[in-house]
Amino acid sequence: MHSTTLLLLLALLAVAAFYLGRGRSLVLVGGPGKSIGLHSLPGYYGYYVAIWCVLPALFLLFGWILLEPKVITALVVKGLPQAYQNLSSGELDLVVNNLRNLASGDVVNISIDDQLRESAAQFVAYRGHSRQLLATLVFALSILGGTFAWRRIRPDLRARNRVEAVIRWALICASSIAVFTTVGIVFSVLFEALQFFQKVPPAEFLFGTTWSPQTAIRADQVGSSGSFGAVPLFAGTMLITLIAMLVATPVGLMTAIYLAEYSTSTVRGIAKPLLELLAGIPTVVYGFFAALTVAPWVRNAGEAAGFEVASESALAAGLVMGIMIIPLVSSLTDDAINSVPTAMRDGALGLGSTRSETMTKVILPAALPGIVGGILLAVSRAIGETMIVVMAAGLAANLTANPFEAVTTVTVQIVTLLVGDQEFDSAKTLAAFALGLMLFVVTLCLNVLGLHVVRKYREQYD
Repeated sequence: MHSTTLLLLLALLAVAAFYLGRGRSLVLVGGPGKSIGLHSLPGYYGYYVAIWCVLPALFLLFGWILLEPKVITALVVKGLPQAYQNLSSGELDLVVNNLRNLASGDVVNISIDDQLRESAAQFVAYRGHSRQLLATLVFALSILGGTFAWRRIRPDLRARNRVEAVIRWALICASSIAVFTTVGIVFSVLFEALQFFQKVPPAEFLFGTTWSPQTAIRADQVGSSGSFGAVPLFAGTMLITLIAMLVATPVGLMTAIYLAEYSTSTVRGIAKPLLELLAGIPTVVYGFFAALTVAPWVRNAGEAAGFEVASESALAAGLVMGIMIIPLVSSLTDDAINSVPTAMRDGALGLGSTRSETMTKVILPAALPGIVGGILLAVSRAIGETMIVVMAAGLAANLTANPFEAVTTVTVQIVTLLVGDQEFDSAKTLAAFALGLMLFVVTLCLNVLGLHVVRKYREQYD
């Protein structure tokens, strides 16, 4: 039986357990009209039985799913001929992977003999028996758990306390998963970055001005030893981000101010959804727009004004990225302005302030924490953008402040470094993790700065 089917059947058992537990609690006190004799509301007794019916079975299900592939693989490998068991770990993993593909009906990349076909059939049989046993144990444990909880119901049972304790622990586990996932991501990037810094000095990476990560794969291959100065990548990222924010920040702020304070409800009802449609356009579409429309227009306009403009330029990528970020800045700013208490607005108008004075001297300062947070979020969005830069700004790692030249960014180089035939422990591949670590540090600094601004001005205007 498939895992999804098991989960659906468990959900049906939970619903049945809920009504059985709720009904038993009411029967014990003499009916719905006498539920005051229960310690908790009748629904809590139903939730109590449903939790006992589902939770142990879910633990068994997820544990079984985690261990099943390893156990089946070990049994299949044990049944292989001695010639296969003497293979190295890498070669044996390849054989096992081909057995899985053969059992699933997929294409395999080795010749198949009768012994391998027999092992694949055994793999399928083990998996079928495992799923049958899993379904039997899950249903048995679910029924046993529900029966145990149903028999324990009595009027003085503190069902509400026990149900809320389970919910509290579930919330703690959910938040812990988020925290541990973040910690795991940080450490996985950090460990690989440390390996990179063992091959390349940190000073060369942070302050070098030449980025050429091409390295020789084999000892007898002619190739460059690589140059990993990341300053051109940081400069290109900051240049494109600056251009994007110069477009998105004023346009987004003024749009939010108009929609929040000056537009009619009809205009707001039409303009705001249309503006937020920009946020739903895929970035690859923005990339096509930048490469096919904006970049030629920027080049022609620059040449008409006497400037030398590359076919792929930071200006074209920054302009389109700014257009993409406008809905983000506008939406967050609009929410921040609307969250300002009406009493502050009415008080300023009552003292004789004009609408413009109320906006500039009362509403905007009070909404500043939310506005700054939105702008910093937009900066992080711009720093992490990849497709627009690839299609409109190019891949050239030029150290320049000229927006008419081609540049590249950190995220583009991360994608480039991890694509192609390259050893995973080479300096070229590990450089992607070092760049990712730098992005994490920059994002962390932006968050710290945003929290500082929010706390400073929130204390002033609360």
